Amino acid sequence: MSTLPETQREIIQDAWDYKGHPAERSKTGGWAAAATILGLEACERLTTMGIAVNLVTYLTGTMHLGNASSANTVTNFLGTSFMLCLLGGFLADTFIGRYLTMAIFATVQATGVTILTISTIIPSLHPPKCARDGGKACVPASETQLTVLYIALYVTALGIGGLKSSVSGFGSDQFDDSNKEEKKQMIKFFNWFFFFISIGSLTAVTVLVYIQDHLGRYWGYGICACAILVALFVFITGTRRYRFKKLVGSPLTQIAMVFVAAWRKRHLELPSDSSLFFNLDDIADETLRKKKQMLPHSKQFRFLDKAAIKDPKTDGDVTEGRKWYLSTLTDVEEVKMVQRMLPIWASTIMFWTVYAQMTTFSVSQADTMDRHIGKSFEIPPASLTVFFVGSILLTVPIYDRIIAPIARKLLNNPQGLTPLQRIGVGLVFSIFAMVAAALTEIKRLRVAHGVTENPNAEVPMSVFWLVPQFFFVGAGEAFTYIGQLDFFLRECPKGMKTMSTGLFLSTLSLGFFFSSLLVTFVHKATRHRKPWLADNLNNGKLYDFYWLLALLSCLNLVIYLICAKWYVYKDKRLAQEGIQLEEPDTACHA
Repeated sequence: MSTLPETQREIIQDAWDYKGHPAERSKTGGWAAAATILGLEACERLTTMGIAVNLVTYLTGTMHLGNASSANTVTNFLGTSFMLCLLGGFLADTFIGRYLTMAIFATVQATGVTILTISTIIPSLHPPKCARDGGKACVPASETQLTVLYIALYVTALGIGGLKSSVSGFGSDQFDDSNKEEKKQMIKFFNWFFFFISIGSLTAVTVLVYIQDHLGRYWGYGICACAILVALFVFITGTRRYRFKKLVGSPLTQIAMVFVAAWRKRHLELPSDSSLFFNLDDIADETLRKKKQMLPHSKQFRFLDKAAIKDPKTDGDVTEGRKWYLSTLTDVEEVKMVQRMLPIWASTIMFWTVYAQMTTFSVSQADTMDRHIGKSFEIPPASLTVFFVGSILLTVPIYDRIIAPIARKLLNNPQGLTPLQRIGVGLVFSIFAMVAAALTEIKRLRVAHGVTENPNAEVPMSVFWLVPQFFFVGAGEAFTYIGQLDFFLRECPKGMKTMSTGLFLSTLSLGFFFSSLLVTFVHKATRHRKPWLADNLNNGKLYDFYWLLALLSCLNLVIYLICAKWYVYKDKRLAQEGIQLEEPDTACHA
């Protein structure tokens, strides 16, 4: 039984209130604080999806750009959004904290969406209207019009990246994982976090897309801007309830320090005995020693070990100014852990390249097909992604209730499929998706050429033929997304937990960028013959592009399987050294 006074028992040891005083449990944090954060994340996802899934039809239909350049604009926008998460995370961990990062970048996002809304209202900021089946050639957007559009998109992307980098972490900060009751609430928070993301996505691809197509883009984008501003206002009004954590510094800085120190000592010889390296037990400050778990010395990537060589000529006590000259062996081993993960990291990028097609060419396909339900209602092209989102929500419970129990028995693994196995299943689904997409496009072209004389007219083929490719990518994401997140959270060293999400999101970013690069290359290589990616899909060979993606996905799967077989999980590797892992951080693991 604790003998501490009640007032002391209410204090959260590692958290502070908005005035900088130790946070009291009864007055800060909990669901009252987390609810405003969930609302802000829902609006962020509503805005991101509301712009991204329907952007390709705006670029082709309103701005009169070609299919290839439109697809690249969408994938570059999304790729930049995810890549900027690294910048947002660095600023939050090193300089301004998660609260200010969220407030600042939510404002930036609202500014970008507001500019986008205004650009759709002012007639001079987009080219004159043009009938798709008319005889006249459509006038493409001018450089000035595209400049305004790109400013709007990339200001929005900056806001998305900064906000996304901190929202889940700041939400977990509102719960004390040393308290059993709040630890349970933290797990529920992440369940609600996923739920609000799903609600934001579903609302975007159904209601918001319908408003954009039938009432006007300015209505759809205006709603996004208002939603972000309202959520930001509510978020700021909750300031008194938040718990704040001290800045811990960015793991990217640690990685840079190890490489710089190793390079500076590249001419020194490595000692034969690992006990001669500088390590945690050489640090006088006990608080610094307790922040990390000492790791055994490994023989891989020996060059980095030079960062931990104690050089009497240059190294004294470890201070802030000397960290770029000397790192602990544990810091070096943590960087090595990240390096071991890189082959897996690189071989998952291809999945997100396939994923990118669901917001670009698949939407363009839907725009050419019969989208009617009954006689009067017509589905917006981008709303077909509802099958993609629905597939994710359907696959997760099927895995938990059916696949995981079977896998536990067959593989004798308490968690069902391992993270690497789940990623592998997702990569297989991505191949199925591209095969289904290619076959569907072949059928669509046969119908278009056999029935329709006007190449710009609607193809008399139901848009629901596209459902399988959306379904396979959605099911693949359910496996790959969770598998990647689990892998990076488990395998990232304790001192770099905040970077695990950044590593994961960077694969999405690079997948979108690789899609842009591939589209550019294919378009330039085939445009002088019969183009694969024609401005009018009925005159192109999109199915060949899908076959190319299927082939690249097969090659990537082989590489992934080799990397997965080579990889040894952290707990097994450390167990061989006789080191017991500490209990995973619940906030990160959830």
